[in-house]
Amino acid sequence: MSITATELKENLSKYLLLSATEDIFITRNGKVISKLTNPFQDRIDVAKSLFGVLPADAALVEARTERLKKK
Repeated sequence: MSITATELKENLSKYLLLSATEDIFITRNGKVISKLTNPFQDRIDVAKSLFGVLPADAALVEARTERLKKK
C-alpha cells in the first residue's frame, strides 16, 4: 500500500495497525521516502511456511527422535 506523508500524519494509528499485516510505503511529492513494516514479519512468514510439514498423525516424540537422528 502506498500513502502520502500527510495521510500518514492524519491517520497514524490506522496505519500502525495496518502495518502489522502489510508493508506501507510513504510518499512525498510522488516519491517513496519511507516504509512502515512489521519487524517480525519474516518470523511470521517462516512459521506459516512450516504449517503442514509434519503429517497430522505424527507424534511429537517421533518427530523429535527423527530430528535428533539427522544430527
